[in-house]
Amino acid sequence: MPKTWFITGASSGLGLEMTQQLLTQGHKVVATIRRLGALAKLAQEYGDRLDIVQLDLVKPKSISSAVEGAFERHDRIDVIVSNAGYGLFGAAEELTNGEIDRQIATNLTGSIHLIRAALPLLRKQGGGRIVQVSSEGGQIAYPGFSLYHATKWGIEGFVEAVAQEVAPFGIDFIIAEPGPTGTNFGANLVRATPMDAYDETLAGAVRRAITEGSFEIKGDAVRTVAAIISAAESETPPLRLALGSTAYSSISQALSARLSALEAQRGVANSADRQDP
Repeated sequence: MPKTWFITGASSGLGLEMTQQLLTQGHKVVATIRRLGALAKLAQEYGDRLDIVQLDLVKPKSISSAVEGAFERHDRIDVIVSNAGYGLFGAAEELTNGEIDRQIATNLTGSIHLIRAALPLLRKQGGGRIVQVSSEGGQIAYPGFSLYHATKWGIEGFVEAVAQEVAPFGIDFIIAEPGPTGTNFGANLVRATPMDAYDETLAGAVRRAITEGSFEIKGDAVRTVAAIISAAESETPPLRLALGSTAYSSISQALSARLSALEAQRGVANSADRQDP
């Protein structure tokens, strides 16, 4: 049955691929972009099944206006996909205040404002689903991506709490966690000015791998998006959805290491409990 999807960051990467796949399948898409004109060819092909809206995640008023307008124009919005964002690379010491603020405002605060704008409208219509596109980087960390990880770990914590708050209203969430995927993420990667002090560190090694093109990318954008759509259309989707063998392996290893460390600390944890007289 055709649905209406609202997708941020629809002009490139996973957002564009998702928009194309959904339109091909007969769905309607409210596609948000920062610069109008980016989806002109798709608009000509699909007509009123594609509703293009300008939205800037760093401007809360732009977010609320886009979300409220979409719900007014369409009978129902079935799925909200919070996808827009970008990567920032650099050791923490290399980053400027402006780079830090923009990364957080786009990837974290912008996603929070989007979800908060959608919740009352989803409640009013009797429920709906929100897909938050995160990353394997919401569960693990690579050196050189500290601020990117801060935003992904942050939005995953926010979503996990909100999902519990709004479950009684028929609203549920999926946190999509793709591993390195063949999109234009790398081309749009913002890179801090490097410091010589980090050349021989792990951050320097990752920087060289990215620059030389040797950073391994196994994920396929088409298959990744198809898996997200399939999960979003299922009756009881998982809260977290690891996508790609790299994501599955790295997240599994990280969780196993944490569990082992936690088991080793059981005595210390128990000793912190209050002892009643």
